[in-house]
Amino acid sequence: MQTRVESATELNRRLAGALVFVILALVGALSNPYLVSLMTIVLLFTFLGQSWNLMLGIGGQLSIGHALFVGLGAYSVGVLDVKFGISPWIGLLLGMFVAGSVGAVLAWLSFRFEVRGIYFALLTIAAAEFARIMFSGWEFVGAMQGLFFPAPTNAMDMAMLRGDARFYYFVALALAALGIAGTELISRSYLGYVWRAMRDDEQAARALGVRTFRHKILVIAISAAAAAVGGGVLALVQGSIFPDSIMGMGLSVDVLVGPVVGGLGTTFGPLVGSLTVIPLNHAMSALGDSLRIPGLNNIAYGVVLILVVWFLPDGIWPAIVRLCKAIQVPWRVWLPQPRKAEE
Repeated sequence: MQTRVESATELNRRLAGALVFVILALVGALSNPYLVSLMTIVLLFTFLGQSWNLMLGIGGQLSIGHALFVGLGAYSVGVLDVKFGISPWIGLLLGMFVAGSVGAVLAWLSFRFEVRGIYFALLTIAAAEFARIMFSGWEFVGAMQGLFFPAPTNAMDMAMLRGDARFYYFVALALAALGIAGTELISRSYLGYVWRAMRDDEQAARALGVRTFRHKILVIAISAAAAAVGGGVLALVQGSIFPDSIMGMGLSVDVLVGPVVGGLGTTFGPLVGSLTVIPLNHAMSALGDSLRIPGLNNIAYGVVLILVVWFLPDGIWPAIVRLCKAIQVPWRVWLPQPRKAEE
């Protein structure tokens, strides 16, 4: 009986996840250009949030300078495309390698010298700021003047990842689906169990034989490589790269807000958080401009974070899951009951 209930629950989860992406595909196919552009950003930050969620929510390693890896991916795509005319697909692969290597080296140096916790988080901020300053003065990559991609056309070109706004929407949707599926797969794998054990109690995990030093480097390298892919696609969507915007502290905050609001360590948390925060940010920005109240979107950010931490400390998505479990009809109502033995 218990196995049947678990199987039915798992089937429902998969069907619900598929339904979410069917609805998102319909949104991209039927919506107006403004909503398509807004949802493209939501989906890209869902993927970027998944990369950060993997590092902290599952691996237990806090990064507040994730824009470093996003920027490395963006510049890998931009330099190869703008300077040499090489396909962004190659740039994405190069960005994954560069960002993953930088993340691994940063983690090795940090954990080799016992720099952990909040001190590792501060190290990521310092590394991101160092990279931002370096790229701001590097003329080859455009320095403060930035890099500009060739003007987009309506013709779809998969080899060069060129197309209209709707094309980029479905690219972002595919990335979001890949991020959610990858997080779910890792969560249920051996690595997921090891990383959660390391997150919850590193000393106990080490006592059980887990090589936590290697696993911390691995989770950071994978997270950095994934963030680089998101950064490369984000650069293509925006059409330009500037060091202050692609490697600045503001982007690092934007990446982490979605998972925190949606539910840290959950599969759909980054999507729910991005769907909540990014449209709110755009709406408050427009309202602030009309009312001549600068920074209204930042105030809204703060209010949302306070409300979530106060009332939903584990995020919006776990609250939705609890609500669905509370209102659903128990499975035993639908399952055939065993007949009692006749006396």
